[in-house]
Amino acid sequence: MKLSRKKLIQYGIIIVLVLFILIYPVEIYNIFLNILGVAMPLILGAVLAYVLNILCVKLEKYFFPNTKIKILQKSRRALVILTTLVIVTLVMVGVFRLVLPQFFNALADFFKNIPSFFEGLSALLEKINHNSVISDQLESMNIDWSSVQSKVMKYLTSGMGGVFGSTFKIVTGITKGFVNFILALTFAIYILATKEKLGRQIKKLAHAYLKNEHIQKVKYVVDIADDMFSHFIAGQVTEAIILGSLCSLGMIIFRFPYALSVGAFVSITALIPILGAWLGGIVGFLLIAVKSPIEAVFFIVFLLVLQQFESNVIYPRVVGTSIGLPGIWVLASITVGGGLGGIVGMLLGVPVAATIYQLLKNDTNRRLNGIEKVK
Repeated sequence: MKLSRKKLIQYGIIIVLVLFILIYPVEIYNIFLNILGVAMPLILGAVLAYVLNILCVKLEKYFFPNTKIKILQKSRRALVILTTLVIVTLVMVGVFRLVLPQFFNALADFFKNIPSFFEGLSALLEKINHNSVISDQLESMNIDWSSVQSKVMKYLTSGMGGVFGSTFKIVTGITKGFVNFILALTFAIYILATKEKLGRQIKKLAHAYLKNEHIQKVKYVVDIADDMFSHFIAGQVTEAIILGSLCSLGMIIFRFPYALSVGAFVSITALIPILGAWLGGIVGFLLIAVKSPIEAVFFIVFLLVLQQFESNVIYPRVVGTSIGLPGIWVLASITVGGGLGGIVGMLLGVPVAATIYQLLKNDTNRRLNGIEKVK
């Protein structure tokens, strides 16, 4: 069977590309990194648009959905986008205003209570063993904790400005990051404002260059991935808010210190599945332990109970079974994702694994149903 001229050209191009990749892997990798760096604002903008669109879709149900007034029809999308941005900005500002002041106060108390903590530890060691070498070392350290506190607080409040002002590289990096953020935000707003038009253009492009059966397969995968990611994002945000609120409320009831700051920090870190809340819990434990080690132990017990309640009651009801990923695969996806991509990998690991799991599940059921029909 002879190959057509078109097929020969296609195979020749593929062979040349494979050889080129094998001969110049480093150069191709560097080119890829450069392209990725240039396109990063657009990638971040697309991700930001996807996340914001989840809230936009919900708001569009309440912003004059059936209006006949032309001016409202034209301005409806702009009002939804503006409201979404205002809500997100207010939430972020509120969290920062809640966390940062209490964090600095907690840090000041941390250094203030460290000397008394070591004095208590030294006294405890002396009671256990009068000739304790550790106790003698603690007493002979003579650390000026007031000086350490003032230096750290000065660095956190005003020192950072001096460092930024004196380092051109850092200033350039901050400026570049700010410009990239503005570009990403602008691109995200453009996507949200013209998402129907962009959708039509993508469909037209797909029909021009792909077969209909391939388009249907791609659409099937994209629809499942979209369902998994949107449910995961909405569920994680809702769950994080509930968990942080319950943590703050419980700490207030049991009179633990730093209730609002620790609760807000737990809420933010809870966006990372399973492990996130414990990261906030570790910070809370360290802050409380210096002031009262016994209260810190009780705080861990409280957080353990809260985590069990969250895992067995809140998570199934808020996130629901829409993702449909068993617990063992959630843990596996977080572990693998974290190893490959750090925090970003942990965030993406669960919805990506859920998408693959759902695709395999549907395909397996389809094949088994086909076998049963044959039988």
